Amino acid sequence: MMIEKVLNRKNLYKAYRQVVQNKGSAGVDGMNVTELLSYLEGNRGGIATSILNHAYVPKPIKGVEIPKSNGKTRLLGVPTVVDRWLQQAVSQVLMTKYELTFEEHSYGFRPEKNIHKAVTQALKHINDGYQDIVDIDLKGFFDEVDHSTLLQLIYQRVKCPTTLRLLRKWLRAPIQINGKLHRRRKGVPQGSPISPLLSNILLDLLDKELERRNLKYVRYADDFSIYTKSKKEARKVGNEIYLFLKDKLRLAINKEKSGIRRPSNFEMLGHAFVPIYQKGVKGKYQLVVKKKSWESLKRKLKQITKKTIPYGFEERLKKLDEVWRGWVNNYRLASITAKLKSLDEWLRNRLRYCIWSRKLSGEEA
Repeated sequence: MMIEKVLNRKNLYKAYRQVVQNKGSAGVDGMNVTELLSYLEGNRGGIATSILNHAYVPKPIKGVEIPKSNGKTRLLGVPTVVDRWLQQAVSQVLMTKYELTFEEHSYGFRPEKNIHKAVTQALKHINDGYQDIVDIDLKGFFDEVDHSTLLQLIYQRVKCPTTLRLLRKWLRAPIQINGKLHRRRKGVPQGSPISPLLSNILLDLLDKELERRNLKYVRYADDFSIYTKSKKEARKVGNEIYLFLKDKLRLAINKEKSGIRRPSNFEMLGHAFVPIYQKGVKGKYQLVVKKKSWESLKRKLKQITKKTIPYGFEERLKKLDEVWRGWVNNYRLASITAKLKSLDEWLRNRLRYCIWSRKLSGEEA
């Protein structure tokens, strides 16, 4: 039985370490990750027994709205720390059943896969001549996943009723928004440890359909694109995949954000593609960072270097370093050197102003 592997002591300890490493905020019960160990020392056995007896009931999910770059917000669902621990334990065992069967060009939330490999593959397709791109945006994917479709898929491979019952309870757990509980009959809440794997399990059907058609594609979670050699082929493929998503996976497409692109007006995971202007090089592209990603970085740096925020100089530098290193690592494959140099000069001027301001006010820099 799969549930025995889930509740194995080593698997549970590995899940505990991962949850603590991920940090994250408290759920509806207010318990923080720092309190998890002491809680499990007294309750682990009881939790395991309640799961085996089918008596375990997950707590509601805490709904948290976070701002998006376009001014809108995205709803995250934060399970309690205990539920995150159990979801991580289930995810670790489920992953062993699915990882080897996932397709090569699925890059999101998988071992040895990442954003860099996804955009590198996209650039390769483009530079190989596949420059009419079917860019599909799934409409609110994590909010629209059909529970029955997903659970039926998992049932085909996982024959453990207790594990399936647990997954169903997590999928159906209500979400608490501003103190009010809301029922959930579809969707996989972003913010839970198991949601990335569940999304890959469902969208693996899409990958396999694209493989069956021998198409060039790249998928990172719910962000995917298909690469063709003509607009005619792109239109045909786009229409067929639209029907596949609607009829087989019960997923809708955001028609306003989807379409057929050329490399110069195509963006992927914060990256854009521009022609290489070099003698003897024709029809080739290179990676750059899209405008909104630059603006987001500058906004964060500006906030940290506000003279009205009473950071000490060392603390300010530490925060800047965290943001700068994380951003540069994310976009390290793109052509960013010249712009970073200009941004560095701007940042140094702001830091000097912070130092002068504190000295004039009689404070230590």
